[in-house]
This record gives sequence, structure tokens and C-alpha cells, in this order.
Amino acid sequence: MTRRFEGRRALVTGASRGIGAAVAERLAAEGAAVAITARTLEKHKTLAGSLQDTAARLEKHGATVATIVANLADEADRQRVVPEAAEGLGGPVEILVNNAAGAIYQPLADFPLRRRKLIFDLNLHAPLDLAQAVIPAMRDAGEGWIVNLSSATARLSQGPSIMAVYGASKAALNRMTDGLAAELGGTGIRVNSVEPRAAVKTEGAVEMVGDLLRRQPDLLESMEEMVEAVVALCDCPEDVTGRIAVSLDLIAEWKLAVRNLDGTPRHAPPIDA
Repeated sequence: MTRRFEGRRALVTGASRGIGAAVAERLAAEGAAVAITARTLEKHKTLAGSLQDTAARLEKHGATVATIVANLADEADRQRVVPEAAEGLGGPVEILVNNAAGAIYQPLADFPLRRRKLIFDLNLHAPLDLAQAVIPAMRDAGEGWIVNLSSATARLSQGPSIMAVYGASKAALNRMTDGLAAELGGTGIRVNSVEPRAAVKTEGAVEMVGDLLRRQPDLLESMEEMVEAVVALCDCPEDVTGRIAVSLDLIAEWKLAVRNLDGTPRHAPPIDA
């Protein structure tokens, strides 16, 4: 197992379950101190996982963990996340993983404005607000990593029209990633986005489109593959910035060995097995 994030401080949003929880665990397993944030501390009434569960997983790796309960759709909550993360981790955030997102699927003809605003608050404004909050310290340090989780629905004609608002928010996130990377060129701050090439079987995905995934298992990629691509962008070299990457394509391009969430080689049993 490598310790490539030893001494690093990371903030992962939407970390109560799914990709966010898995990325947080992998960073912790490889030495990072990790701040995790989501809306609720305890178990969700319908979905598995919670911030408490994620924190326990991280602590098994000996990691320093800061747990922050915040609603990223609320501007006031967003403003306190980065300062609380820095306080809990004992220093500025060096790695920001913007994973939290909102998805509501329905026809455009009667898509309410309040729902459209909620999706863009979560999927565009929150990532940019958090990026703006971490940039000053990253600029002072001369390095930093911002990774935004995107979606194939950002591309035209990908998926049914009921996904159009969600896809539009992710297209905006990609454009913001591109623009911010260009703006920060030469500062040592890398800004990239990554999306799954196939669906990742998370608790939320099963809840939303579980029947489709069960009928077409070829649409799935493993959690470990998605996480491998994300963490690769969490310590990429300075010239890797402005990438709108696809998980499995990045793994193939960089010849990455996919590891377990505890950082061990994938063919080896997990540490606590």
C-alpha cells in the first residue's frame, strides 16, 4: 500500500455514501487527513450510509477526520465548510473533491424553477464557492488540486430529456472547470473534472435507476475504478489541468493499476478481511 497522500489535507463533499465516501476512504488509507461533509450526520431514512459511518471507515486507517454537517444548497452553509475543514484538519485544504450533487429527473415542459435552482446550486454554485474558498491558501502554497465530479449527461443527446437539467448543470460545471484551470495556470493549482464512463453502482444510483442497472449490468463500472480515476487527479502533475476526463479512459491512458478502497492491490484481500 502506498502512502502518497501522507501529510496532505483533503475535503470531500457528499461523503456520507457512494463515490464521496469511497474517495474519502481511499485518500485516508493513503495517508491524508480528510474533512467530509454532507447534509446529515446519522443514517438516512431510506439510503444506506452516513457521515458517522464514513468517519468510522476513515478512522480505521488512522486518519485525522473532520466531520462537517452542511447543506451545500444553502449559501451560508457553503461559506463555513472550508474554514471548518481547515480548523478540523489543522491547516488549509490542499485537495478539494467536489462530489456532492443533486439529480431530479422529469420532463422539461413542467420542470419547476425551484427545482432547477436547487440543481444548479448543488452542481455548479457549490463547487465554485468551495473552489473560491480554497484557492487563496493553495495560491500561497504554490500548489493545490481541485477535482470536480461530472457526468456523461453533460454531452448533447446523452440520455433522455428528463436528464437535461441535470446534464446542463454538469455541462456548466465542465465549462467552469475549464475556465478556472485556464485562469489559475502557472499558480500550481490543478483543476480537473472526471466522470464515469459507465454508471457506478452507488446507493443513490440504485434508488434512481436500479431496475435499468439490473437489466443491463454492462452499464456498470466498479466503485474502485471510479475512485482510481478521481484520486489520480488528486496528485496529478502541474501540467495536468483543465482536463474533462472519463474514468476508464483515464485509467487506460495513464496505465493505472486499480486498487481496493483501502489502497491495497485489487487482487489482494482487504486489510481487515
